[in-house]
Amino acid sequence: MIPGLDGLRAVAFLIVFFFHTRNLPFGWMGVQLFFVLSGFLITDILLRMKEKLPQREFFIKFYGRRFLRIFPLYYFYLILLAALIFLLPSLNLGTLNVELGRGFLNQIWVAAAYLYDFFHASAFFERSRFFTHLWSLSVEEQFYLLWPLLIFLVPRGKFKQLCLTAIGLGFLFRLGITLIYRAEAFSFLLNDPQQAVNVLPFSHLDAFAFGAYISRFEIPRPRLQLLLLAIFVPALGLLTDFLSKGVVVASSLGYDLPMTGFYKEVWGYTLLNYLFAVLIYCVARTDFLTSILDGALLRYLGKISYGLYVYHYGIIALAVAIFREYELPYSVRSPQMFVVTMGATVLIATLSFYLLEKPIIDLKDRLFRV
Repeated sequence: MIPGLDGLRAVAFLIVFFFHTRNLPFGWMGVQLFFVLSGFLITDILLRMKEKLPQREFFIKFYGRRFLRIFPLYYFYLILLAALIFLLPSLNLGTLNVELGRGFLNQIWVAAAYLYDFFHASAFFERSRFFTHLWSLSVEEQFYLLWPLLIFLVPRGKFKQLCLTAIGLGFLFRLGITLIYRAEAFSFLLNDPQQAVNVLPFSHLDAFAFGAYISRFEIPRPRLQLLLLAIFVPALGLLTDFLSKGVVVASSLGYDLPMTGFYKEVWGYTLLNYLFAVLIYCVARTDFLTSILDGALLRYLGKISYGLYVYHYGIIALAVAIFREYELPYSVRSPQMFVVTMGATVLIATLSFYLLEKPIIDLKDRLFRV
């Protein structure tokens, strides 16, 4: 692993966690950082495999290794939810019964089919802390299905063109989705175009493509670019917020979720994705902040970040239900709620990593050695 990238994974999870505990309004951007980082890492793996392996082995080994890394934990989590729904009557946690029972059968089958992002963009969607965060894992899985095929089919000399085309298409897809949803031409679509843009996979094509681009091509003066982007991107977001809403909410850096005003849901993702691409490039290529990101705690959290992400939102829902049932003083953003939910998430993700994930991960080099 490139120094600093595990720590960057940890940072991405932590800001998402702060967002879900209502402590960091811009924390949703952690998902965008995950997407760009996935594009960077997966593309590097695919290009190296393409150079070494014939077609059949290329696909078998890539998908075999991805299967062992992703599916066991994901479906174990869904099995836990299915078990929990049967235990609810004996648990007697009224809030939890409502939260988990809300459209449970609809939620679990679309999650199991990795179609939760499309479900989230439909009029049938019902929010649930146990399921809603799974939309991003559906987007990732759909990327894993499409990108290897494109990498294998596109000649090496056309790879830059592929990345640039995908970056442009991401912008155009977001514009098209926005216009379609605003037209309200289809009753089965969500009535919130900005939210639909956020969850549909086509919207994030440029996030993965930016990551893919920096895996092979240089960025001029990356640290200077990062500094300028860190100033310009929030400034533009806050300015457009002021012009469209008449107020400035500095805590969101001008990028509330869902993003609104001046078609920010179209161009805002482009800016954020490029900012994160430059950040990843600086960490991976210039050792930017690696002394911090390679600290033991961040490296460990990065190592178990998949489990942290999968479990955390359900743990927050469970903690809220317990606090309410026993009439304990709390708010989702309170320090005691943070300590309880973060501690439980790290503990469960740790147990999951060593008892479930790692034994299966270790099979990758035995069954699908590259």
